[in-house]
Amino acid sequence: MISKYLLRPQRLRHIPPSFSWVDHRLVRQDYLPRADHSAWALYLFLVTVADVQGLSYYSDPAIGRQLQMDAVSLAAARQQLIHADLLAYHKPLYQVLALPDAPQASATPRPPRSGQVQSVAAVLRRVLEGGAQ
Repeated sequence: MISKYLLRPQRLRHIPPSFSWVDHRLVRQDYLPRADHSAWALYLFLVTVADVQGLSYYSDPAIGRQLQMDAVSLAAARQQLIHADLLAYHKPLYQVLALPDAPQASATPRPPRSGQVQSVAAVLRRVLEGGAQ
């Protein structure tokens, strides 16, 4: 059994005063295959900037600049998240939705795990650069 220990105890993550945690059920209940990397970049951005109710008034041009997405890519990413029932949108308001209590069946089979350890920084860099999994 692997023994867990803090790699950098001085950087122990605490619940911030603003809403910004990502629900682990996104992984456990197979939400990740339901959208591409652009949609997950948008989701991460919205979770980060949303208030305690999951609301954000960030404009599409501002989001596009932050994520380096054109309007068409942003609209497609937003539509994927709406289709996955993770986001509500009524211009100019975004709402990151709570995950449903009952998991939905995944439409896409989960790819096998590679067994390779990757840093969060490497994964985010690949997502933001438009790379594949």
